[in-house]
Amino acid sequence: MKDPAEFDVQRVRSLAVDFYDRDPRRVARELLGKVLVRRLGHERMAGRVVEVEAYLGTGDAAAHAAAGLTPRNRVLFGPPGRSYVYFIYGNYYCLNVSCLPDGVAGGVLFRALEPLAGMRAMARNRGLPEELTEHGSRLLTTGPGRLCEAMKITRARDNDLDMTSPASGVWIGDDGYRPQRVAVTRRIGITKAAGHPLRYIIAGNRFVSGPKGKEGLSFFRRAKRDGRI
Repeated sequence: MKDPAEFDVQRVRSLAVDFYDRDPRRVARELLGKVLVRRLGHERMAGRVVEVEAYLGTGDAAAHAAAGLTPRNRVLFGPPGRSYVYFIYGNYYCLNVSCLPDGVAGGVLFRALEPLAGMRAMARNRGLPEELTEHGSRLLTTGPGRLCEAMKITRARDNDLDMTSPASGVWIGDDGYRPQRVAVTRRIGITKAAGHPLRYIIAGNRFVSGPKGKEGLSFFRRAKRDGRI
């Protein structure tokens, strides 16, 4: 599978720091449809954000910040718009962006991307054939560990980068795309505070890593009715 011929990374415009200086729930929803760009040497890789989860800081039992400020999670307490990368299960990296003002913890986890550019490089990085089928392309960046592996994102190299700057190795921008339908569900892959409706997806997108739309909309309606959102 080739990169979409019409996509041009040059037309992506970075997001300002103020975009991230807000409640992680608002940031998460508005990140859907934005473009995550990876610059590694002469290579450019990019993917559209189709699935994220919000983490609300020290009051959120599932958030890394729940334990308070530590050397490991200090980025979450720092300025907004910084990359927070952590290692999980002894195998995978996960990418987040910090939210809220300096000194207040909060962040958004990137769970899945729709590949846009640099797909051959992503396939090599994941140990997949460069000539991907439509089905195979879904294996590139569907899931937080996969997307970091595809883009060679690591904690040692990419933690605490300015994600508002195209000069960074990892940054986020806007190319004018707007999702037609957004769904909200409970977060997945966690046990603490698992019932909160803090996972945001582009409904129906085939690159989403979990339930893709109908289930999320139903859950959102129930949560709103019960006063949880």
